[in-house]
Amino acid sequence: MLMRTDPFRELDRLAQQLMGPGTWSRPSAMPMDAYREGDEYVVAFDLPGVTADAIDIDVERNMLTVKAERRPVAKADDVQVELSERPLGVFSRQVVLADTLDTEHIEADYDAGVLTLRIPIAERAKPRKISIGVGTGNKQISG
Repeated sequence: MLMRTDPFRELDRLAQQLMGPGTWSRPSAMPMDAYREGDEYVVAFDLPGVTADAIDIDVERNMLTVKAERRPVAKADDVQVELSERPLGVFSRQVVLADTLDTEHIEADYDAGVLTLRIPIAERAKPRKISIGVGTGNKQISG
């Protein structure tokens, strides 16, 4: 029940290969996995090297936005950097959540560089039994 909203993802991948990951002014996409587990969806984002206080999660209507910032490590004046390949800056990802998900009860956990969100399926979207009255013409929905 998750929908991808980034039609330019392949173009971004090509740009990252040519120019490197995102810059301070332009957010870079973060890899994610999404799957259903029982009565909830689990979405995991890879954010290695990002501290928990540098992650921001917002939900507006059915749009989930995750932003994270990988900041440079403070170095002493006598340190000379020989190689720096790890991307720094702002990383961002937006996911459209289906109306059948309960955005009021999203749980977030951050461990070992992976941000995991658990999004329950809304009660109104779960299957329910409809009983049929015989001869009365009444139909009742039970939850």
